[in-house]
Formats: sequence, C-alpha cells, structure tokens
Amino acid sequence: MSERRASTYEAAGVDIAAGERAVELMKDKVARSRRPEVVDDASGFAGLFDASALLRYRRPLLATSTDGVGTKVMIAQQYGKHDTIGIDLVGMVLDDLVVCGAEPLFMTDYIACGKVVPERVAEIVGGVAEGCRLAGAALVGGETAEHPGAMDADEYDLAGAGTGVVEADALLGPDRVRAGDVVLGLASSGVHSNGYSLVRHVLREAGLSLDAELPELGRPLGEELLEPTRIYSLDCLELARSVEVHAYAHITGGGVEGNLSRSLPSGLDAVLDRSSWTPPPIFEVLAGHGRVAQEDMDRTFNLGVGMAAVVAPDAADAALRLLAGRGLPAWVLGEIVEGTGQAHYR
Repeated sequence: MSERRASTYEAAGVDIAAGERAVELMKDKVARSRRPEVVDDASGFAGLFDASALLRYRRPLLATSTDGVGTKVMIAQQYGKHDTIGIDLVGMVLDDLVVCGAEPLFMTDYIACGKVVPERVAEIVGGVAEGCRLAGAALVGGETAEHPGAMDADEYDLAGAGTGVVEADALLGPDRVRAGDVVLGLASSGVHSNGYSLVRHVLREAGLSLDAELPELGRPLGEELLEPTRIYSLDCLELARSVEVHAYAHITGGGVEGNLSRSLPSGLDAVLDRSSWTPPPIFEVLAGHGRVAQEDMDRTFNLGVGMAAVVAPDAADAALRLLAGRGLPAWVLGEIVEGTGQAHYR
C-alpha cells in the first residue's frame, strides 16, 4: 500500500503566501484613494472611517449600495486585461449612491478567484482604488478569497459595497420632479458594465474575436468592450451644488427607459427624443452583428447615456455649461410631462 502524502492547505489549492504578496503589491495603489477621514486599523480586520466628519450635517442620511460587474469579468479574463475592471465595479456601486444626492465616502471590495496570482489581484484592486479616487471616495478594505475546485485557476469574480451620506433635506428623487422639468443625458464611455451576457452571445453567434479590428471602432474589439465605466459621482455632486437638480437616474441594466422610470413620480412621464444623440459605434456593431432588435437594445444597454439628470427648466442651460466645463458631454434628452410614471421615447 502506497504511503499517502500529508494534506496541507497549499495541496488543497490555497496559497497563503501568494495572498500576502498580493496585499503588498496593492498597498501603494490603495493609498491613492485615501481620504482624510480614514483611520488606520493596525490589525487590518476592519476599515475605519472617522464619523465625526458627519457632524457638519444637520440630519445626515447614510446611503449604501452593493453590486458587481457581471460577466464583463469574462471578457477581461479572456482578453488578459485586468487593470480597469475595478473601475467598473466602482461605477456600478458608487454612482448608484449619487442618484439620491449622496456623497460617496468609502468602499470595500471582494474578489473570489480560482488561484491567487498576486500581480493580477493587484491590477484588479488597483482599478478599484483608481475608481474610488475618481469618485472622491476611499477604498478602506476588502477581501481576496481563493476558491480552488469551485473556480478555474484563471477565473475570478468581484463585488463591492459602498457608503455615502446626504443631507436629509437635500435628498434627490421622484418627490422633487415636476412637470416642465428638463431631462439631460450624460454621455457614457461605452457599454459600461451591463448587458455582457448579450454581448458574449453576439460574439459567439457572429464568430467575432476580441482581437478583431472593426473599422467602426478603430481599435480591437476587446479594448472597446473593456473601456471602463465612466464615474459620474463628482460631476453629479457638483451639478447638484450649482443648479437645481431634482433627480438622477443611473442607466444600468434595463436601459434608459427602465432606469429613468424609477426616478419618476406616479403622475409624470419622461418623454425622450431618440434623435437628440447618436449612440457610440459599439452599439451599432452589436446590433448589426447580432441582429439584435431595437427593443432588446433599448432594454439591455445604456446606448450612450450613462446617467440622466432631471433639472428645473431654468437650470438646463447652466447645467450643460457646467458639465461641458468638466469635460462631460451632455445634452437635452427630453422633458417631464403629465403621465403615469414612465419614461418613453416620443
């Protein structure tokens, strides 16, 4: 009878040393997202944030959100590019907070992988830290878990949670929206992080490679599909401080109509003008190669509108000037009229 080898955690597929190496590689990147309110926890078991910073608020409301980036991670894994997928995570989490007017304060992340490759984990977390910096928030902690047997060595998934704060009487949302308000479209950077199950279906059915050089795009398809989600937090916060904003809608899964409807009261509609903008070429590529009907495009993708802002009628011009000055393309997308609480194209 042969002698059996002793069982160890490493033999089971978990490399503790690799995890420790990943932590060392990501430290400098995480530090770039630091805010003054962050307090160091020597044990590393928790992220600490000085809540006395909230004392400047009269009635602070804490806002929280959690999300992931869906199957976009599979594109990143297939293409071998991991340094921007963390920015996508931040966009999905923290830009949900700003919809109610909340300032993002801090965020934590969670990465599950089949095998810890320190350099790859550091790239992913570096993207999260960069996204937090772009949103004005701190990355105060996270977790990397190795799941051998449950995931292949090159597979990973990531999720995160964020916390923000908004003054109670500055809370944005449906209750503030009025007939005659103007709906602004804030440009997306591309597909962002929604609809990638349909994207991957189109690629399979059309036989498209991520290395394909399509004339409509001017760069490899993989680069286009991995363009990171635009972070709107600081732009939306500045807009709300400067002009009369009544509501925002983060355009994620469900498209423009589905998400904007969530920010409307039951007695008002948002009537949108499809001719007011031209979707980025990637959406034409997906629709054409996949023979995707307009209805499915509308309810799956942002089609070039990453965030919508509902502003008072006399604030629209000033809002557009402010956003242009910040380098964020925006335009009049539609108007608020009497209705039944739906956003729709005219």
